[in-house]
Amino acid sequence: MSILTGSDILVTGGTGSFGKAFIRYALDNLDPRRIIIFSRDELKQWEVRQLFGDDPRLRFFIGDIRDRQRLNRAMHKVDYVVHAAALKQVDTAEYNPWEFVQTNIVGSQNVIEACIDSGVKKVVALSTDKASSPINLYGATKLTADKLFITGNHYAAAYDTRFSVVRYGNVMGSRGSIIPKFRALHEAGQSLPITDLRCTRFLITLPEAVQFVIDSFEQMMGGELYVPRIPSMKITDLAQAIAPGAKMHDMGLRPGEKLHEEMISPEEGRRALAIGDRYVLQPDLATWGYTPPSNGVPVADGFHYTSDNNDQWYSIEEITKILESDV
Repeated sequence: MSILTGSDILVTGGTGSFGKAFIRYALDNLDPRRIIIFSRDELKQWEVRQLFGDDPRLRFFIGDIRDRQRLNRAMHKVDYVVHAAALKQVDTAEYNPWEFVQTNIVGSQNVIEACIDSGVKKVVALSTDKASSPINLYGATKLTADKLFITGNHYAAAYDTRFSVVRYGNVMGSRGSIIPKFRALHEAGQSLPITDLRCTRFLITLPEAVQFVIDSFEQMMGGELYVPRIPSMKITDLAQAIAPGAKMHDMGLRPGEKLHEEMISPEEGRRALAIGDRYVLQPDLATWGYTPPSNGVPVADGFHYTSDNNDQWYSIEEITKILESDV
């Protein structure tokens, strides 16, 4: 039985791709007392209500994580929080930096303080590969948010609330996926635009991401940053799995985009442990009673985790099977 079973759970950004997948899993497997879906878009909340048939265990809160008072109200008697709300478009961030700062940084601090004040037990915040050695504003705001959540354990040291972070890369089938675009271009006989024909990326499915977060709630003491050990893929292999035989052309890296994904930088690797299906980045400074996991194995000197130096790779055939089953 999961610690989440029978509990009150709040999901910020709960109308997004991850939020909907998490809610479905929780309703089917965790028998929650309540799931509170906190987001700012009333249309998306209406769509989620239709998706889940007005399940009586669901509660819908219109609100923005920039609004601390609204967060306090939504978190009344909440046990666990999944923080998935964020502004995420890399190019949009470059033109609207302050908006991203207000949501991804100030909003994250609001979530932290509301969780402590409301007596939430555990919080898992979702991060991104772009927070590792960030080269764009979006990544910089998410790195800052990661550090805020880890440091939140200092503020909560005298309370029961604990915070951890989960960092992963591309999610297969998430909102804004390239899959339908590539299929449409292929059907129209057009060449597929590939950022760079040498690109590699990590690949995780929505069900895998949901399970990873749930497992993190079980394992966390507070202060950990969890990174899944998952296979990489070549972008060209993904394109061929989506549209077999399609022509491809190199359109060049966009501003703020990396040739290969990084989820653990060389500097972070110095405090990384390998445990089963994940790496654990331990906190630099922990005054709240953190104890390193006894089953953690220190990684090798100079370790860093990027999609091109991975020891696990998906083939075109394997990617095709994932597309058929999960997308």
